[in-house]
Amino acid sequence: MDWTESDKLTWVPRFEAFLAGSQTDGAHDLGHVRRVALAAERFARADGAELSVVMPAAWLHDCVAVPKDSPLRSQASRLAARAACDFLRQCGWDESLLDAIAHAIEAHSFSAGLEPTTLEASIVQDADRLEALGAIGLCRCIATGERMNRPLFHPDDPFWQAREPDDGRWSLDHLPVKLLRLEATMRTPAGRAEARRRTAFLEAFLEELRRELPDGVR
Repeated sequence: MDWTESDKLTWVPRFEAFLAGSQTDGAHDLGHVRRVALAAERFARADGAELSVVMPAAWLHDCVAVPKDSPLRSQASRLAARAACDFLRQCGWDESLLDAIAHAIEAHSFSAGLEPTTLEASIVQDADRLEALGAIGLCRCIATGERMNRPLFHPDDPFWQAREPDDGRWSLDHLPVKLLRLEATMRTPAGRAEARRRTAFLEAFLEELRRELPDGVR
């Protein structure tokens, strides 16, 4: 499959219908999935990857919703891979591609800790991780923290100068714990370039926040 405009007209509505109800928060809504799919398609075309693996994996990577604070969170991508392949099998997707699609979905997750072993899996992982960076990443970080009742930042040491950052308590601490580390994990040239730009935005945001906070709170 070349993922032509005709393919999109056929499959995107089916993917979106399958995903209905599986997006449980603003950080993992249909908009997130669409953006991941667009980035994955761009990277796949640039690198000559197999679109019939990349596109279903990108569209279905979050088809099973597991809350960020759930003890099952590390299993979310495996559960999604299983559900996605069951769905694709029922739709008549090429059976020989399902293992590669499953791997791309399983390996996309930061919390799963799996290394991508294919170009297609690397592309899906990069496309998803870009969503945690830049302006979109900052919005998603704050939205997730709000949903989990976490204050924006530590009131006395917002920039973790005299403490270890703890993103289980403070939303801003998610930047040093995870987000500012993502650039180093990117695997494709396009992913690395875009991650650098978006990481620079997060760094600039922190500098602006330092300027805006009162002198006694830095």
